[in-house]
Amino acid sequence: MAQALPISFEFFPPKTPEGAVKLRAVRQQLYAQRPEFCSVTYGAGGSTQEGTFATVAEILAEGVPAAAHFSCIGATRAGVREQLRQLQGMGVRRLVALRGDLPSGYGSGGEFQYASDLVAFIRAEFGSAFQIEVAAYPEVHPQARSPQADLQALLAKVRAGADSAITQYFFNTDAYFRFVDEAQALGIEIPIVPGIMPITNSSQLLRFSDACGAEVPRWIRLRLLGYGDDVASIQAFGREVVGDLCEQLQRAGVPGLHFYTMNQSAPTLALCARLRQ
Repeated sequence: MAQALPISFEFFPPKTPEGAVKLRAVRQQLYAQRPEFCSVTYGAGGSTQEGTFATVAEILAEGVPAAAHFSCIGATRAGVREQLRQLQGMGVRRLVALRGDLPSGYGSGGEFQYASDLVAFIRAEFGSAFQIEVAAYPEVHPQARSPQADLQALLAKVRAGADSAITQYFFNTDAYFRFVDEAQALGIEIPIVPGIMPITNSSQLLRFSDACGAEVPRWIRLRLLGYGDDVASIQAFGREVVGDLCEQLQRAGVPGLHFYTMNQSAPTLALCARLRQ
């Protein structure tokens, strides 16, 4: 049996009572994989803050470490300080610190311009009370001026006090390995954990990837489109492709894997089972 690789899971706050019930069942199924932590996303401008905090509280009550995503765009220092105190009081010890996106029609960007500003503020206000995760982009953030500028943005977050990074998902391991090499050449020594997106729905994946700048290689895109509405074939192909990806990363000795579960258990459980054979 392969040595267990540290794993973590990401969820988004459910929008309905039925979604909350479903997510509780999903979490219980995934907890059997003994995740290092589970994270909960945070909507544009903090639009899901109440749901994020409530879901984080449930995970903590279930005995599992929880990381709250926290975005700073459009926020004030006073507001961020109060929200972080609330999270600290709940028992949160890990944050995923992000710049985030402004909701449409929101106006100005608030008192924080970059995620590095948020990381520096957390360190200044709370010291080492939180382990701080930040985002990294092996295929370059869609708003970055250049790959070099994107690496400098990660360096700024590290210098501000980030403990580790989680990447945007990718389907090309070369992009990840090159990114890590270039980051290390700049003196970035924190763990850079690959983000993993199971493939379960081709139209959703392609739309989401086009929006966030994650490349779906042409051969994968064409195979997915070729399956049409054949969900079983799409999911079987997705398990094969992403399973191969995870095994390559595991063999290379990555520091962990962070699964974007999309609030489903079966696709991620299948990948974990393959890794631990």
